[in-house]
Amino acid sequence: MDKHEVSDVGQAFGRAIKLRRVEVGLTQEELADRAQLARSFVSGIERGTVKASTETVWKLSQGLTCRPSRIWLLAEALYFGEH
Repeated sequence: MDKHEVSDVGQAFGRAIKLRRVEVGLTQEELADRAQLARSFVSGIERGTVKASTETVWKLSQGLTCRPSRIWLLAEALYFGEH
């Protein structure tokens, strides 16, 4: 996977986080509080400029009241243009 593909995956993941966040009616600040993360960190993830660790994905999914797999499936659909 080259740098461009890594960037695209990060952007798809970030868009998936944002879509789910909006779907459940949370602000970035509310999600950050629920996930015990800094709002600026959540913002960076949503923009695709910050990489999320496995632990961070888990925290975000708990804050978004869904399983991590739901986020990954949405990110996969976005990456491959299915959404």
